[in-house]
Amino acid sequence: MVQRLTYRKRHSYATKSNQTRVVKTPGGRLVYQYTKKRASGPKCPVTGKKIQGRLLLEFSNFTALNINRLVRMQNWLHTTVVLLQPSVLCRVSGDIPHLRPTEYKRSRLSRNRRTVNRPYGGVLSGQAVRERIIRAFLVEEQKIVKKVLKIQKTKEKQPSK
Repeated sequence: MVQRLTYRKRHSYATKSNQTRVVKTPGGRLVYQYTKKRASGPKCPVTGKKIQGRLLLEFSNFTALNINRLVRMQNWLHTTVVLLQPSVLCRVSGDIPHLRPTEYKRSRLSRNRRTVNRPYGGVLSGQAVRERIIRAFLVEEQKIVKKVLKIQKTKEKQPSK
């Protein structure tokens, strides 16, 4: 006979925030384990593209079993796993980690993992920042041109009087 399962929390509706999976405990019982929502990672509000992160190289000593597991999980980790030597693993990470919004707080994630070192880093994509810089430059140039034209007009009017 199938073992009946009950929710651990008081929330009893099968909603997006109440997703579970069945796990077998060491004692042989089946229990619900609550799963978190999948995080999509930070996106630029202007372009809608995924925000590029910084390049991070981590060197670690792993056993062959852990290396095989990490290589299988590299899509889930959003990183590329490179094997340098039989026991040394290099993890190349190019993205800001995909987390839920509360997990980007100071206590959970260090600043250099949350942002990119440029203006609006970690908020806007590089393309959007470039467009803003160019637009600001052109606006300033336009102001200068207007000022010069105004001065020229006043100079033309003065000799005619």
